[in-house]
Amino acid sequence: MSQSFEFYQERAEAAAKEASEATLENVRERALRSAAAWRDMADRARETDRERKIADQARAERREAEALAVEERAAAKLEAAEPAE
Repeated sequence: MSQSFEFYQERAEAAAKEASEATLENVRERALRSAAAWRDMADRARETDRERKIADQARAERREAEALAVEERAAAKLEAAEPAE
């Protein structure tokens, strides 16, 4: 199951808030490490989403070009099959 950028970002913000409210140094450090890890996951999720959109667009363009080529071949066959006048 993939998580969204928003989910990771919310977790990073919650960890940063925990760090800012912590009174013990080890708790603050743990929360800061957690926030950094969640931010890293958020960045990777955003990048993955961006790359997926680019790949989806490329596939759509390729399908469109293939459909156009099929139509052109079909039209060429029809022209070739028509008797000359």
